[in-house]
Formats: sequence, C-alpha cells, structure tokens
Amino acid sequence: MTTENSEQVLAQARKSLSEAMRFHAEGKLDDAEEHYLQVLDHRYRVEDVLPLVAGVAALRGRFEVAIIYWDQLLAMKPDHLVGLLEKGTIQLKSGDARGAVESLQTALRVSPDNPTALNNLAVALVQADRQHEALEAFRKLATSQPENVLAQHQIRRLTSRMVPFWHIPMLNDARRNDAFEAAIAKAVQERGSTAPVLDIGAGSGLLSMMAARAGATNVVTCEAVPIIAQTASRIVAQNGFGNTINVVNKVSTELTVGLDLETRADILVSEILSSDLLAEDVLNTFEDAHARLLNEGATIIPRSATAVGCLVESEVLSRYAFVGDVSGFDVSAFAPLAANRLPIHGTMTDWKRLSADIELQTIDLTRPKHREEIRVIEIPVTANGTAAGIVQWMKINLADGIEFANHPDDYSDGGWLQVLHPFAKPVAVKAGSMFRVVAGHDRSSLILMAAPLAS
Repeated sequence: MTTENSEQVLAQARKSLSEAMRFHAEGKLDDAEEHYLQVLDHRYRVEDVLPLVAGVAALRGRFEVAIIYWDQLLAMKPDHLVGLLEKGTIQLKSGDARGAVESLQTALRVSPDNPTALNNLAVALVQADRQHEALEAFRKLATSQPENVLAQHQIRRLTSRMVPFWHIPMLNDARRNDAFEAAIAKAVQERGSTAPVLDIGAGSGLLSMMAARAGATNVVTCEAVPIIAQTASRIVAQNGFGNTINVVNKVSTELTVGLDLETRADILVSEILSSDLLAEDVLNTFEDAHARLLNEGATIIPRSATAVGCLVESEVLSRYAFVGDVSGFDVSAFAPLAANRLPIHGTMTDWKRLSADIELQTIDLTRPKHREEIRVIEIPVTANGTAAGIVQWMKINLADGIEFANHPDDYSDGGWLQVLHPFAKPVAVKAGSMFRVVAGHDRSSLILMAAPLAS
C-alpha cells in the first residue's frame, strides 16, 4: 500500500470513529455500532474501539455479540480489567452464572480487592448455587468496605438461608439441654472418659462440649454446613475445648474411621430429629453410623423417638388446611394441593382435643436397620366435633430414666414445634366412637392420615 493510500485509509478510519462517537452520544446505537465496525475494519485503534463497540452491543441487548467483542479484546490483552469486569457483568445479566464466575475470578486475580469484581462475583456465585463461596466474597467486600450496607445485608440474607431458623430457639431450650446433658454425662460416666464420642450434627458444638465437660477426652463432631462448622470450631475453642473436640466439616456418611475418627465410637450423640420425627434423613444417618462408625454395643443418645398425637378440632388450623367457597367461587379443587403437614405452636394455637394422647410411631435408634412401617390404629374419640387432623409432637428416650417431650400443653419455647397432619378433608366424629388412622413411616417421613372407611 502506498503512503498516499495509507493516509486515505487513516483519514477514513478517523472519520468513521468521529461519526461513531457522535452517533453514540446521540443514542443512535445501531448507527454507532456500524461505524465502530468500519473503524475496526481499518484496524485503527482496535484496543480502544473494541470496548466502545462492545458497550454499544450490550446496550442494544446483543449480549452474545458484546461478549464476542470483549473476547477479541481479551485475546489481545488477557489481563484487561475492564474487559473482564464487563464480560462478567454481561454473562451475569444473560444468565450464564458459571461463565460470569470464571470471568470475575480472573478479574480478581488482576485486581484482588476490586469491589465491583467482588460484588458481582458474589452475586454470580449465588446464581450458580455456590452459597458458601458467595458468602466469603461478600465478607471480603464488607471487610474492605465496612460502610457497605448492601454487603452487610447480603451476608445476613445468605446466612439466614444457610442456617435454619430453629438453631437459636433450640439452643435456648433449657429443658432440652438439661435432658441431653444428663444422658451424656451418664454415658461418659458408664463408658469412661477415654471412650470415643461421635456427635452427628454439630450445630453450635453444644452437645460435644457437654460430653467434654462430663470428662470425655476424645470427641469428634461432624457438621455438613461450612458456616456452621466454622462457627462451631470457633465456639469450641473459645470455651477451652479445642484440644478435646474435633469439628469435621462433613456429613456423617462421608466420615472415615482412621482419617476423621481415630477409631469407631463407643458413644453416639445426635440431635437431628425433626419436629415430625424423620425429615432430616434420620434413619439413613443412624444406620450408616451403626454399620461404619460405631463399636458394637455403643451407647446411643437418644435411644428412641416416639411420635405422639391427638385428634383436634380447630377453626384456625382448618383455615390453613382446607378451602371451599371463596368470594362466591368454589375453589375446593385447590384443597388437595395443601401441605400435608403444618408446623404449629401448641400453646399458642386455638384448638380443641377430640381424643387423649396416643403413641403413633416409635423409632428405635439402637437398631442397625429399619424398614418402612404402615398399619392402622384406632383412636378412641373423647368429644364430639369435626376433626381437622392430628396434632403430633415428640417424646424422646435419651437414657434410662431420662426423657424429653415437646408436649403442646406445656411447651412452646424450643426449636421443636408441634405439627398438624391435616386430613384430606374435615371429618365429623362422635364421643365414644373409634377413629381409624393409617400410621407409620416411609423411612424419610411420618405417615398419618385418616383410614379409608371399611366397605
């Protein structure tokens, strides 16, 4: 190319760039993009123009095209911070959370404390369902920017999603705590201070610290949720048991004897029972512990758990369980979609007993194996009324002479709530009659429903 032609090309490129920038400023984005591309065709100021044309494409909603432009720039300058940030932001907007994470992590390698990269990475990690990594990113942002209210809010928001609400009321439940500690102290006294203790579901580390306070010198506790495990480790150390209790951030089914535990345990402590008995994978957890992690004849705390309940009538609860005519319309077809169990505060909910307390299902946690159970039981009706369902609570046997129950007549201050198991529809009952109920479990949940009428 001659010098004259080169000068003409350069002049044309400068003119196209000037027009592109004018169109850009006027908001004529399609014209701006067209002229930016003309500039690129002339290979004029490519590293300056690619960010401009990428920005225009993004404003036009052409995200895939914008990413192509950013990729062209990053191929030339892999550490281009703006390119990495903008590409990550576009990927986030377009729903490519995984790609956004990769781009923004690269941006942080270029600029480790960049607040925009940290914030957007945390958001991308949330969208990618990587909650714990997102929390760490927000924490790092909050550390570098203590005044960042949004970062502080996101930390609390993520924490509340990862840590079930019932942990705090459970910790404040003095009656429950005293019952567990009595059983734990009894076991340590009987088995000896050197007996290995396994605590499944560390939570705050409370039960493990009870074992250590009772004299146990070898305690391993596992916790699946990283933030809870980290907090438990800190609490254990703060209370002076850092050399006695080992907190392992794993689910119990991933523990390995010889790695996480020196030997199989002689004492198992676990409080993973849910309000309706089985929802937290109780049976699989205990069966695995019996098979791999415990010595034969190990002391199990609790030894068993029983679902207890009674028939109830309640206008308040019925409004949560049933529906019929609403605003002059028949919407009863929606009723089968209602929840099959509803958590309640027994002492805070208006309901009428239609039967005495009856044991519905017992789970023997000392047994190494469990099968599904379904049977029909008869409940003596003690009052006329319309049964909405069965209010159910738990009675747990911790050791000889040591029991705990969240009976609804006198307990509403802990993490275990009572549960309403509503029937498919309200059922009229009469005092003196027998009400038949299907009771049992499918290994992962309690089964309670009105039995079909005999033909």
